[in-house]
Amino acid sequence: MNESRRPLRVGLRFVAGLLCVLVFAMLASGVVAIPEKEPGLAPVIEQNLAQSGVKNAVTAVLLNFRGYDTLLEIAVLMLATIGVLSLRKGTSGIWAPLAPAADPVLSSMTRVLVPLMVLTSGYLLWAGEHAPGGAFQAGAVLGAAGVLLALSGYARPGWVTRLALRVAIAVGFIVFLLIALMPLLSGGTLLDYPDGLAKPLMLVIESWLTFSIGVILVSLFISSATPERHEREG
Repeated sequence: MNESRRPLRVGLRFVAGLLCVLVFAMLASGVVAIPEKEPGLAPVIEQNLAQSGVKNAVTAVLLNFRGYDTLLEIAVLMLATIGVLSLRKGTSGIWAPLAPAADPVLSSMTRVLVPLMVLTSGYLLWAGEHAPGGAFQAGAVLGAAGVLLALSGYARPGWVTRLALRVAIAVGFIVFLLIALMPLLSGGTLLDYPDGLAKPLMLVIESWLTFSIGVILVSLFISSATPERHEREG
């Protein structure tokens, strides 16, 4: 029966490959068609950067000029994580230690590196206002610290219940959404920060996004790595 379906599978792979080639050709032709000296939106961003509340153009674009796009990206990331966790056959694996207790060398290195990674995450969060950094970079470093702890045999703290995990995954999006909707109550538009409050509000958003992104990355890693651990144990 499997042999009878082999031509179908080969045909589907050929069609999928052909579609990939066509999409690549379309994207490549679009990139090549861009004039070499095209200024793009950079001049417009520079002219309005002072009104954005931050000095870093990337942060201004992500959380102000096209903040709604970032809001939807966080929503997608949150829903994808919830979907991955819900597709697990069992629920005990994500709460048990991912690896056995680390040897003294790895354990010592983890105890030194994790605090430094948390400190680096905080610096990247703060630096995003005026230099490369921000919530995504800070959250990635925070998530890496969590992955290192998981690989070193550390289990979740007792206070991290299932409800707490769900709140941690969603709190970044919820805070972002509430701040985005707040201007609508006074007749404004979505993500129209009040005068003088853009910088503190964006810092609040980025702080909670950093926390949620770190938790999301750790949850995705543990959720995908646990089946391999079970195979080793079997």
